[in-house]
Amino acid sequence: MSGVEEVDERVSLDFLKHKMAKFAKERDWDHFHTPRNLLLALVGEVGEVSEIFQWKGEVPKGLPDWKEERIHLGEELSDVLLYLVRLADMCGIDLGKAALRKLQLNAIKYKASNKYTQHP
Repeated sequence: MSGVEEVDERVSLDFLKHKMAKFAKERDWDHFHTPRNLLLALVGEVGEVSEIFQWKGEVPKGLPDWKEERIHLGEELSDVLLYLVRLADMCGIDLGKAALRKLQLNAIKYKASNKYTQHP
């Protein structure tokens, strides 16, 4: 796609948050970016990710046989991430800290010594 450059570095959630804020401000979209609107947009994008997998059955990790579908999947997953980062920002949630806290809570709830053979 012309005008799109490849990024050859790690990208932080904070970097994405600032890029999204700038993007919305430059287009005067801040008044549209309410938590409700962002959540509904996020759900719509999750639906688009689901559509890519619809009717495929189980697929192997890494999606070795996917070519164009992998590009499309990357774009839709990016939409999900960007809306999630923006939603968290508009709700005053530090998504990185919240995610690390959730991992810690899950580590307490699901001990590494326990092997789950079915969903708890």
